[in-house]
Amino acid sequence: MKSLTKFLSLIFLFNLTGTHTAQSQSKTSFTKYVNTFIGTAPLTDPKILGYELPQGWRSWAGLTFPGSSLPNAMVQLSPITEFGSGAGYEYEDDTIYGFAHTNKGHWNLCNIPILPLSNANGKFGSKFSHKNESSAPGFYQVYLNDYKINVKLTSTLRCGFHQYEYKNASNRQILFDMGKANSRVSTWNIEQVGTSAIQGFQGGENIYFYATVNGKIEKLDQTDVSKRSGYAIMHLADGGATPVELKIGLSFVSTANAKENLEKEMGNKSFTEIRNEATAKWETLLSTIQVKGGTDKQKQMLYSCLYRSFLWPALRSDVNGEFKDAKHKVIKGNFNYYTEPSLWDTYRNKDVLLGLITPKVTLDVIKSMKDVGDKTGFIPTFFHGDHGASSIAGSYLRGIDDFDIKGTYQILLRNANVDGGARPFVKEYIEKGYISDPDVKNPHVETKAKAGVSKTLEYAYDDYSLAQIAKKLGDSSNYHILMARSKNYKNMFDPGTRFMRGRLVNGDWIKPFNPQYPYYEYMYREANAWQVSFYAPHDMKGLIELYGGAKGFESKLDSLFTVPWNPKYIARNVETMIGQYCQGNQPDHEAPFAYTFIGKPEKSQKIIDKILNELYGIGNDGLALSGMDDAGEMSAWYVFSALGIYPFSATDPNYIVTAPLFDEVKWKTSSGKLLTISKPGKGRGITDIKVDGKTNEGYFISHDLFKNGGKVEIVTK
Repeated sequence: MKSLTKFLSLIFLFNLTGTHTAQSQSKTSFTKYVNTFIGTAPLTDPKILGYELPQGWRSWAGLTFPGSSLPNAMVQLSPITEFGSGAGYEYEDDTIYGFAHTNKGHWNLCNIPILPLSNANGKFGSKFSHKNESSAPGFYQVYLNDYKINVKLTSTLRCGFHQYEYKNASNRQILFDMGKANSRVSTWNIEQVGTSAIQGFQGGENIYFYATVNGKIEKLDQTDVSKRSGYAIMHLADGGATPVELKIGLSFVSTANAKENLEKEMGNKSFTEIRNEATAKWETLLSTIQVKGGTDKQKQMLYSCLYRSFLWPALRSDVNGEFKDAKHKVIKGNFNYYTEPSLWDTYRNKDVLLGLITPKVTLDVIKSMKDVGDKTGFIPTFFHGDHGASSIAGSYLRGIDDFDIKGTYQILLRNANVDGGARPFVKEYIEKGYISDPDVKNPHVETKAKAGVSKTLEYAYDDYSLAQIAKKLGDSSNYHILMARSKNYKNMFDPGTRFMRGRLVNGDWIKPFNPQYPYYEYMYREANAWQVSFYAPHDMKGLIELYGGAKGFESKLDSLFTVPWNPKYIARNVETMIGQYCQGNQPDHEAPFAYTFIGKPEKSQKIIDKILNELYGIGNDGLALSGMDDAGEMSAWYVFSALGIYPFSATDPNYIVTAPLFDEVKWKTSSGKLLTISKPGKGRGITDIKVDGKTNEGYFISHDLFKNGGKVEIVTK
């Protein structure tokens, strides 16, 4: 409730300072629940983290940004309080160094930082207070104390709109901090074009821009041109009380395209018009899901998480259809080109949510991945695993199929079989049925190795995912090969310790073995043995058999959530513990649902409820998350779990049912139908699931409900 109270107080202050448009707010009903600051505050409580943070450490929780963006936009315009930090903005900071135009939350982007100045005297950066700061989807506002400038930001898909209210009308400057970004700036240039416009380029991410101001540019000073120490300052002619308005278009192709993007998307529209359009776009998306019941905080968290689930992947093609492909050639496409998804994280849930609500975006993301595959020979993977297989297969099986599935499938087969491509060590995986790790004496958290256990388990799931495409396309030979390989996860199971355990090249189990110790790359990827030992979402029956059946599986799963975390085991990103379970990172995010497979859904519900109610919106201000949002995966986990359905195996077109936080959920599906999920009782233990009035067999419901609409009633005790 603290977070909601703080958010409402910000809205109140926002009205007082005249930076809030009452008319637009009165028309909204869903964006008002979104608090874009959630995820920007640090998680510090050792009881939640599992350990005391070492001196100088900030937990990797959240790493979200509060600035302005449209869904899956090229421009994500947000304040920077610290370059080199996850999203550039950290709530505990008190100085803003610029407003950058790209973001993600993964220590990259934050390109083209701009900061209005007044009597700066060589000091770039201004103190600010959260009391004079506010935001909403598609909008951000802050007062810069040192410069006495009120800043308002809004944006379109490819453009940013800055509005600066200078107290001093006679000394108005704008800093373009060209040498800075979270990505490595290789070079830069900027030039004045006409009396009121500039254009330029920032190397590294290779972004072009074209910007205009509503006044005359007296001069453009440049310092240390093209160097990372360099910057430019735009000096504006003296003006009256009219706010300075800077409009900027971005492009990854050319300054000409950046200019065209600006002309087509903003033109002569006012700040209020652009902001209202942004609000309307978010209202349309957020209104897809409407709930009754629940607390104010639960509604705030639901819509804030839904909002964050639609910030990535990011658009990369221009209004004229041009984009730069994986070979850096300019291509004119007949689809919107996007960055690759953050696949290691988002294949589990976020990519499914994206397809359910914005299938056209998902379709274009798949086409973008296929374009990369055409140019490089491999579908992009992102970081670990080969989860493009799951993301594409899951979308295809859910009916998003207006793309070259046969061509895409052939590239995914290359991913799965060709060494030196998308899957590291795939040759060993195919030959042995597992990936080994070296014999390392005294391994530590950052020991560099193969992460063989995690890779084997993930490749097995990816093989299963690809097999489902093979089956639908009638490729029975590859279907049988891939399905056989999907059982390779069993080769990592050590019956002696009842853990997924690393193996040496000769097949021996790695010794010594400590299942509680977390590694970044040795045996496991950002996890310990506990956290990966329940991962076989495609074959839970087979996994349960490894543990000797339901009783043995239940006992082991009980221990996952009860064996205390050793506070001496410290690994960044392995944080927020329930026993050995780690909600703060992705590798075991399926585990809370696992009790359902042995007929004990009430045990799953207890863990899920604890996570929903205690590990989101936490800390003194209610603005911390239990872990890194990872391009929306952490948020999508909340959205699905709060609504009572979860894509346990994201490849498969069905959803495991849990008790929603809300009495009723109305989901307007992309097919134009209505899916209603109701839980009339107050209990949390599911006793019956009814689909269109009939008792459902088991705890899964079909994706057909999203195609045809329907009613799901969840009976609880």
